Order: sequence, then structure tokens, then C-alpha cells
Amino acid sequence: MSTSPEAPVQERSPSASEESRPTGSPAPAEPRHEGRSRLYALDVFRLFAALAVLSFHWTADAGVPEIWGGRAPQDFIPNVARITRFGWLGVELFFLISGFVICMSSWGRRAGDFAVSRVVRLYPAFWAAIVLTATVLHVAPDLGRPGARDGIDLRTVLVNFTMFEGRMGVKDVDGVYWTLWLELQFYLLFAIVVAMGLTYRRVLAFCGIWLVVALLANGSGAPIVEEVAMVRQAPYFVAGVTMYLMHRFGPNLLLWAVVGFTWLMALADVPGLKKVYDDAVGHPMSATAVSVGITLAYAAVLAAALGYLDWVRWRRLAVFGALTYPLYLIHQEAGWTLIHWLRDRGLGDRGAIAVALVVALTVAYLLHRLVERPLSRVMKRGFDTSLKSMRTASDPATHG
Repeated sequence: MSTSPEAPVQERSPSASEESRPTGSPAPAEPRHEGRSRLYALDVFRLFAALAVLSFHWTADAGVPEIWGGRAPQDFIPNVARITRFGWLGVELFFLISGFVICMSSWGRRAGDFAVSRVVRLYPAFWAAIVLTATVLHVAPDLGRPGARDGIDLRTVLVNFTMFEGRMGVKDVDGVYWTLWLELQFYLLFAIVVAMGLTYRRVLAFCGIWLVVALLANGSGAPIVEEVAMVRQAPYFVAGVTMYLMHRFGPNLLLWAVVGFTWLMALADVPGLKKVYDDAVGHPMSATAVSVGITLAYAAVLAAALGYLDWVRWRRLAVFGALTYPLYLIHQEAGWTLIHWLRDRGLGDRGAIAVALVVALTVAYLLHRLVERPLSRVMKRGFDTSLKSMRTASDPATHG
């Protein structure tokens, strides 16, 4: 899954140059949300999405019977599994939130600053998670998913540090990393608009062009084109970006049309998307239920975008957002290993899951406080200094 690794950042004050127009043209839409505010509801949604994916892997995935003594979770917690088998929809919710937050956080930034913000946000927790998971798989290879330890050597770990391991033909240390590449692809695509300077018109044009390319690429028989266009994920990212335009400038028929079109694209993909997870849970899931889940994800982010959840203002909810990314990164392989180890010590199935959840949340919090935050600050200072040097050296005035 993705987690979108994004914290619902504080909104930036718009600059005077953000919306330019030729003389005599209609006045641009004025931002509705100036100043600095935080959408705490998105912190809640992000943690909910992470826990949904965690619950899918821990209580519905039938592909790891060794963890449960040769059984599937449906055999001993059937009522829970009937709900958590849809937990993978947390991935789609993550993509929606990511589109919204990336557009929000990059507004008014230059391309270099945007790149730095993504690097310092993604990599520190990711590096820590790789070390943690690789260590767990080496220390307890017989307790994890069969085959999880295979091929995890020092070279593999080091290449994983780049986050481009899949493009280099190297195995992921943890299977959940597949969504991080999708996030990176989205960032690279959106960086084109950031480099041009974000305006309402440019962002909306980007969304429209991306959707058209995704539609043309779908079923084209050209895998590289389909991958670059992100056919399956494009509707969610574009919807999130468009919802941010609603949040910033107010909803209108055009924006509603774009969001509605992406929703229909997402629903059209339900049979293919569902098939992937039908295999994981061992039986077909209801297409109607999946469609409802996608619709609820859209509705949740829309509610936040349109201000219906502005009453959610408890500052401690920011901790939820902070936990999300490290929790997502460590929950699968290390989580399965921990559950197996706890079961072997007599805790039982439900007890092992409960204790493992407490441990996972605690470790996620420690990774955030002891690794992610301090390392991000150090990296940001270093990159900001580098950008300043580059800009100074590139300024024609310095060579005059």
C-alpha cells in the first residue's frame, strides 16, 4: 500500500505572484484560506488508513498461514476478517490525501524547496524502517513470512536506501515499499507544475492532461506508458489535488466535474483492483462493498476540503499524523514476525495481535521522535545551504 507519508501541513500564505493574468482578463479566484491553519481531520484519516492496511495484513491476509499455525485469520476471527479484508482500501485513501497535501504544501514554493521538502519527509523514517526490518528478518528468519529473508543482504539493504530499488531490479526489504515508488512518481510529475509556478489554471490543466494521458494509456499494450501514466492511481492523486483547489478557492462546477470523473474512473477499475485482493484473502469480495469503500474515502477528504470538519481542532491529533508513516513502514514483515513470536509464547491469536499493535505504535512513535524529526532537521539545514549556494553561484549578478 502508501501510505501517503504526508503530514497535513500548515497552509502557506499566498504570494502576490501566485495568480497572474493579462491586462483586461477576469480577476482570478481569490484564495478562501489565507494565513496558516492545519487540517487535523486529515491526521485522523491518515492514521485510520494506516491501521486499515495493518488490519488487512494482520487479520485478513490468507497468504501467511505459517504465522497462524497453518490457518488463515478467517478461521479464528471470521467476524473481524469480514471487515478487515477491505482494509487495503486504506491505500486509496492515502493517495487521495497525498494529492491534497502535496498541492497544499508546495503552493508558493520553488522546485528546489519542493524537492528538499519531499526528501527530508520521506527518507529518514524509511532508512530507519529498512534497518529495523532487515535486522528482524536476520535475527528471527524462521518466525517471519517464508521467503521474506531470502535475498536480504547488505547490498540489498543499501540499494533499498535509495527508494529506487524496484527500478534497479533489487528486492524490497519489506513488501509495503511498493507504494513509495508510486508516491515518488507522483512527486516527479507534480514537480513539473511546481517548477512552472503553481496557479489555479496550471494545476487544473495538469490534472486534466494527466487524466487524458491515463485514459489513453489504459489498455494501450505499452507497459512503460501505463506505468508512467499511473493508470490505476491517477484518479486518486488528481482527485486529491482538485479537492485542494476546492479548499483553497472554493468549489465550482468544473472542479466538481473533475472530482466526479475521477470517482467514476476509480469505480470502473473496481473489478481489476478487487481481483488483486481477492487472491490475497482467498475468496471474492463484494464489488459493491469495494465501491462503497472508495466512495467513503472520497467523501471523507471532500468533507475536510470543504470545511465540514474544521471543528476538529485538537492539537494532539497531530501525533496521529506523525505515527502514520513509520507505522506503515514497519508493520508488515516485522509485525508478522512479532505476532508469530508472541503466539509461540502462549499469548494466543488475539492477545498476540493486541500486544503487537501496542508495540508497533510505540516503535513508530520512537522512530518519529528519535530518528525522523532530528535527522529531518539536519538534512533540511544541509540541503537549504546547498540550494542557497547553488542559487548564489547561478545568479548572473555574482559574475558581473
